[in-house]
Parts: sequence; C-alpha cells; structure tokens
Amino acid sequence: MYQRSAVLLASAYAALAGLVADGRLTHADRWAIHHAMPGADFAAEKQTLVGALVPLWNAPWHGAVHIVAELLTLPASFTPAAAIVAVAALRLPRRPAVALAAAYVFGNVAEVVTKAALTRPPLGVSGFDSSYPSGHAIRAVLVAVAVGAAWPRARVWVAGWASCAIAFIEIGGFHVPSDIAGGLLLTGALLATTWSSLPFGSRATAVRPSPACRPSSRAR
Repeated sequence: MYQRSAVLLASAYAALAGLVADGRLTHADRWAIHHAMPGADFAAEKQTLVGALVPLWNAPWHGAVHIVAELLTLPASFTPAAAIVAVAALRLPRRPAVALAAAYVFGNVAEVVTKAALTRPPLGVSGFDSSYPSGHAIRAVLVAVAVGAAWPRARVWVAGWASCAIAFIEIGGFHVPSDIAGGLLLTGALLATTWSSLPFGSRATAVRPSPACRPSSRAR
C-alpha cells in the first residue's frame, strides 16, 4: 500500500512540475504574490550559499509578519533541520534512523536538482524563477516526523508547529503556492517509502532506551 502511494505522490510531484514549467499555474501564483504574502520583501537580496547554510544570514527583518515568518520557519532551514533530524535519529533504532536520514538526504537532493532543472515563466518579482519545490516545506514535514518519532509526547505540538510554519512560508513571501504543494508532494512520496520503518504505532521500532533504563546482565 505504501509503495503504491509513493508512486502516486511522486507522479503528482512530476506532473505539478510540468504544469509549473509550462506556466499553467502562473496566474494563481501571481495572485498569491499580490494578495496572500503580507510579509514579503521582494526587494531583498537573492539568497547565497552562505545564506542557505547559516540561519537568518540574509534575513531582512522588515516587518512584524516577516519577522514571525523568519523565526517560525527557522527549524525548517537546512542546518537546524539537519541537526534536529540527526539528534532524533540518534534516539531511534537503526532501521527508523536510517529511514529518516535517507528521507532527509533524498528530499534535499531532489529539491536542489529540480530547482536547477526547472525554470518557470516570470512571475513579475525576483526570486521565484527557480523556486520549485519549497525546501522549507520539505524540511518542515521531515522535522515534524523526526521529532514525533523520537519524542512521541511532542507529536501534537510539532504537528501544530509544522502546519503554522508551512502557512507562513507563503505568508512571509518565501514561496508561492505551487512551490509549497510540490514540496509536500515530494515529502509525501519519500515518507510513503519509509513509513513502515518509522515508529508510529509499531512496537518493533520503539524509541531506543537510554543506558540507565537498560537492564544489566545481572538482572536478567
């Protein structure tokens, strides 16, 4: 069942990429730019490699909505997200840890490759010509899944954070709706291929106990 879902989601991701490149969603994305991004700063400098790796390096800090968006989506930036996923993986047994790490690596690689290969028709503002899919949307979901897997009690809170972060990716002017939808479809495909390995409702892949909680050889 999961493999079939992965194929369907991956196909939807590819189909959406084709629509974006062909300009079929340009009108909807332009509408969002002018009516659904109160925190956008289209005059900001284009993000550099350093800005992608160092959180808040290129943040313009130009208004309350944008500041909230920057801070709320911070855990979905590449470096913080990688650290969170790594720490979560260390708390899990080998199988779910490898599954999470693989999903994170493949998600970011697919983001970079797609952005390099796909250019959409101009949207009238700079920064969106090669912005499909949204890496922030990809990492927000993966961070939420990683934290939920490693710390089950935090699942409700991290799910709420991820939902708000994804909304503010658009509200803050980071990505247009088609970018976000593409990021969610790609992440869904990745998680569908690894879901059976993750500790959601499975006793076989429970969180790894700490050394202090493990029974000693004398107590066996």
